Amino acid sequence: MILLPPDLREKLLANGADRGPDHIPLLKLFNPCGAATWLASELYADGDTLFGLADLGFGCPEMGVFSLTEIASIRLPYGLGIERDLHFSARFGLTVYADAARIAGRITEAEALLSIAARARELAQNSEIPPASDG
Repeated sequence: MILLPPDLREKLLANGADRGPDHIPLLKLFNPCGAATWLASELYADGDTLFGLADLGFGCPEMGVFSLTEIASIRLPYGLGIERDLHFSARFGLTVYADAARIAGRITEAEALLSIAARARELAQNSEIPPASDG
């Protein structure tokens, strides 16, 4: 399976060049024999380094960079390799997926949990913290 088709590569590269807002994950890779999952929202100019959320199945998903070449080189039992979720379609920015993953202990697509994480992030960004009193 092609893990990163040309059209998706271009979108991820565009996100990687735009250091702006919280990008929506465009790519989901997973281990069909285990718990490892990666969500990527950006591809750096080197064409190999992805930025996103990684969950290796140890209960502590984290945001960071990972190598497409390394992921593609993983060999699993029965001649399998890492797969791309052909039906993945994100609705939220990467940070919402990260918040929900921290709560769940794994990357999740549970709509209720993602909605709660999105609402909490929205409330945190829109709240005003009163200034500290000096006395």
